[in-house]
Amino acid sequence: MTKVLIVDDENAIRRFLRTALHAHGYEIVEAASGEEAILQAVNTQPDLIILDLGLPGINGLEVTKRLREWSQTPILILSVQDQDADKIAALDAGADDYLTKPFSVGELTARLRVALRHAQKVETEPIFATGDLRVDLAARLVTRRGEEVQLTPTEYDLLRILIQHAGRVLTHQQLLRQVRGVGYQTDTHILRVHMSNLRRKIENDPAHPRLILTESGVGYRLVMDA
Repeated sequence: MTKVLIVDDENAIRRFLRTALHAHGYEIVEAASGEEAILQAVNTQPDLIILDLGLPGINGLEVTKRLREWSQTPILILSVQDQDADKIAALDAGADDYLTKPFSVGELTARLRVALRHAQKVETEPIFATGDLRVDLAARLVTRRGEEVQLTPTEYDLLRILIQHAGRVLTHQQLLRQVRGVGYQTDTHILRVHMSNLRRKIENDPAHPRLILTESGVGYRLVMDA
């Protein structure tokens, strides 16, 4: 049974999540503060963590940073804070996804499944395939409908990074830092141009992408099983 650690200082929210996730077959562990969250993460070794940002004591952002010092357990942020800056800060700190309250149980469980699939994915797997797109990471070969797709080095690097973090939201800053270096983290216009060109080459309908989705004001997500 998949074990989920729910971290929220509101008992009503924890009770709602516990009931909903129990019904979907998850085992639940709970924490009501940042300090308790870290202790539970150490003692219970959850498969996934649902974390509120507005916690007493150590807030959710600091909890995320501390957990990332030793753990790669998927972290899904649940928060009433819906500003882009809050989402970017949480994702940059190491969170895997961000869901704003209020939310539906259907969307929550879908996000959990994606995060768990990403965590279970073998990072050294050399072949990524979805729909009619196939990427051989070892050979640096991209094909679509059996035909080779010619990508620029930057376009390929963007696709590779998105594949390595499939299902996760990657912020503009994260992508620019990995593709262009530390000094280029504000070049979001350049990133949009490269992403547009990449979509034109690998999406069936670049105007309505199904593979690389835009998280408005935050970054991009590569959809698994698109």
